[in-house]
Amino acid sequence: MSNIAIIPARSGSKGLPGKNIKEMNGKPMLSYTIEAAINSNKFNEIIVSTDSSKYAELAVRYGACVPFLRNISLAQDTSSTWDAVEEVLYWYKENKNEEFSTVCILQPTSPLRDSNDINGAFQLFEEKKAKSVISVCEVEHSPIFSNILPENLSMDNFIKKTEESMRRQDTEKYYRLNGAIYIRKTKEVLNKAPIYSEGTYAYIMSKENSIDIDDSIDFLFAETLMKYKEGINRD
Repeated sequence: MSNIAIIPARSGSKGLPGKNIKEMNGKPMLSYTIEAAINSNKFNEIIVSTDSSKYAELAVRYGACVPFLRNISLAQDTSSTWDAVEEVLYWYKENKNEEFSTVCILQPTSPLRDSNDINGAFQLFEEKKAKSVISVCEVEHSPIFSNILPENLSMDNFIKKTEESMRRQDTEKYYRLNGAIYIRKTKEVLNKAPIYSEGTYAYIMSKENSIDIDDSIDFLFAETLMKYKEGINRD
């Protein structure tokens, strides 16, 4: 089985400008995902898909390949990550006559996801003979205690009567996508098959490894947790 890791790292983030290469604990955030991919020993190729020559230079410095810059039309706020993945797969087929049996997307905004998570997801992929494996984590708060609010802020029926007296520890566990790992059979991607369907399985990650960085608060939290974990490992 030949595997390609694709790390999508476009420039131009508006929520946290330059977040993919923003220095986190002494290194650009992008480097942590590259290192996790390398240390997993799962990939024949590790590619960073970016529209930025600066990002490309950093990616190569930390061990990834950037054989071309992403087409600018695929680097917009509205662009689909899967379109960028297809661009990489077609480039390898047309320029190097190489095809891969699986493709793994590793978002650089999940810097605490490590090689153990990647290997665990691949183990599940193989055990289940899956079409896809997607990482998730337990939600911080049960959605049964959430609702929308009307303009007048009324909380009438905000929580169902049958659930008002429920304790948090008595509710069922809910999970959310954490954006850290997507493993798919390449043919599923190229055929544009629906991803959340039969043959797709959830790989459950810890909350601390599941931080997905969208803004400065997420960044600060992830960096603080990273330093804390490093301190524990040194002790």
